Amino acid sequence: MNEDGRPDPATEAFVSHRKLLFTVAYEMLGSAADAEDVLQETWLRWAGVDHETVREPRAYLVRIATRQSLGRLRALSRRKETYVGPWLPEPLLTAPDVAEDVELADSVSMAMMLVLETLTPTERAVFVLREVFGLGYEEIAEAVEKSPAAVRQIAHRARSHVAARRPRGVVSATETRAALDAFRRALETGDLQGLVDLLAPDVVALSDGGGIKQAMPRPVVGAEKVARLLAAGVAAFGPLMTAEPTRVNGHPALLMRIDGEVEMVVALRIDDGLVTGLYSVRNPQKLTRMEHETALGR
Repeated sequence: MNEDGRPDPATEAFVSHRKLLFTVAYEMLGSAADAEDVLQETWLRWAGVDHETVREPRAYLVRIATRQSLGRLRALSRRKETYVGPWLPEPLLTAPDVAEDVELADSVSMAMMLVLETLTPTERAVFVLREVFGLGYEEIAEAVEKSPAAVRQIAHRARSHVAARRPRGVVSATETRAALDAFRRALETGDLQGLVDLLAPDVVALSDGGGIKQAMPRPVVGAEKVARLLAAGVAAFGPLMTAEPTRVNGHPALLMRIDGEVEMVVALRIDDGLVTGLYSVRNPQKLTRMEHETALGR
């Protein structure tokens, strides 16, 4: 803090880029708790830098956050190996401005975050920094400690990998809300037909309880099996659970409560007008950000 009460330039630079740094870390890790830890580590390293030698604070901070995220991502990968059941990204309650930035909303959607999980740590870092945040190859090369030529090759490989797996076509919020409304009606009335009609033949349902809450131990694949799963869920929870529309990771979702307490978040992946992915997060350790909005930005 300066004598006039204002933050010093180093603190001002960090605070002004905090939203960006959190978003970089979250997109690389899929965990808000780990992203916050990365921010702490980034600040500690930034505080020890000779700031007079730093020409571009934004690029320098992104470089620190990326390197910290890469180290944490490798540790997180080891944790996932012993995770009970399917692992899903930690959902974030987001403000309307995230949805207005279509590219940002697409990059943090639950469906896209699961696609990013299929990349290697370095591929993920390069893809996020290049495709989402528009960094140059030289800047990315410094962040991931590779040559610019190697980064170009990694970027090409990552783009091809993601293109083959990302949702097909642009999905409107209206389409997603219609599918979620059918889900909510099924809970309220027990009539599943409206929802079943929207399931793609190869739909995949994933449920993340983290070994804390009851959840499917493995993915459920196929419209018939998912329909039976939904019927069992409606029978078990329908009378007890309320479903309220919300916006998670920049897209429409449902926030499910029992006795007013957050029980589950449901998000969808839609391809060509049909539900191809149904994601439910029940692990309470991943639902801590569903009462207050998380700021994301580029």
